Amino acid sequence: MKHANAEILQEYGPFPGVDHVGGVTFDGRHVWFASGNRLNALDPTSGTIVRTIDVAAHAGTAFDGRYLFQIAEGRIHKIDPETGNVLSSIPAPGGGGDSGLAWAEGTLWVGQHRGRKIHQVDPDTGIVLRTIESNRFVTGVSWVDGEMWHATWDGDGSDVRRIDPDTGRVLEMLDMPPDVGVSGLESDGGEQFFCGGGNSGRVRAIRRPHGTR
Repeated sequence: MKHANAEILQEYGPFPGVDHVGGVTFDGRHVWFASGNRLNALDPTSGTIVRTIDVAAHAGTAFDGRYLFQIAEGRIHKIDPETGNVLSSIPAPGGGGDSGLAWAEGTLWVGQHRGRKIHQVDPDTGIVLRTIESNRFVTGVSWVDGEMWHATWDGDGSDVRRIDPDTGRVLEMLDMPPDVGVSGLESDGGEQFFCGGGNSGRVRAIRRPHGTR
């Protein structure tokens, strides 16, 4: 297993009215992050919030190329980012204990925080298609170039790890600095991951390791 310290490239925030950052996703231009009662679109170039959607946004966030998906307590809402309207809703597999959220292979991948699991979920029905076990609390999920990564935050320690999606075996691990946690995770499709910063109220960009693309 490869093991290294995470390299923080950029910090965004804190932002007015944002006490906690949960799920994070990227639509190709903006970093969307959840902050309890709204979704926020962050311009990663300027570091400013350029738009907000008033919607329950408690944990993981994902983007399928057209729509946003947002965990709100025990539900996952499908949201039109143009209008802010909730188009549909499915049950979250963790029943309110859900964390990270990602879109890949036409399905949603949902972290179950204290359950230490990642579920592949049918986005139309909420049916769990399969489950991957983790040995730490799951706080973010991301797929990029066929690689599965997830964040952990357990006590004072947090890391971002690449795992085998078939077995759950850890292949690579990036340790976050002491007292810096990750509460949401998404790749920009290139050399960065965007990470929610929990109760720091910040979003951070860390380097995605070379040799894994």
